[in-house]
Amino acid sequence: MTTQDTDPTGPARLEARARGRVQGVGFRYFVLRRGMELGLTGWVANETDGSVRIVAEGPRSELQALLEAMERGPAGAIVERVSTTWGAATGTLRDFGIRAGGHPGD
Repeated sequence: MTTQDTDPTGPARLEARARGRVQGVGFRYFVLRRGMELGLTGWVANETDGSVRIVAEGPRSELQALLEAMERGPAGAIVERVSTTWGAATGTLRDFGIRAGGHPGD
């Protein structure tokens, strides 16, 4: 499910969950590198259910580019689906990093 109710011109927040073969294939590091290349702030973490959770903030166009990269994934990944929720940026994230699995969020 995707909700897109933010201002298309301002900073936004993307919360996403990737499902499929996305753990043990370098998916978190792939997202980390792409997020940093795009100048985004946020984090990525493995979840106990086998999914990977991503929270990122920045310009909507860069977030869309990150989402497109996540839908492809790195070599070895099989991304079955990425569910997303869009919102207004909180401005509380300082960099882009990897968090421990089962992280409660920010």
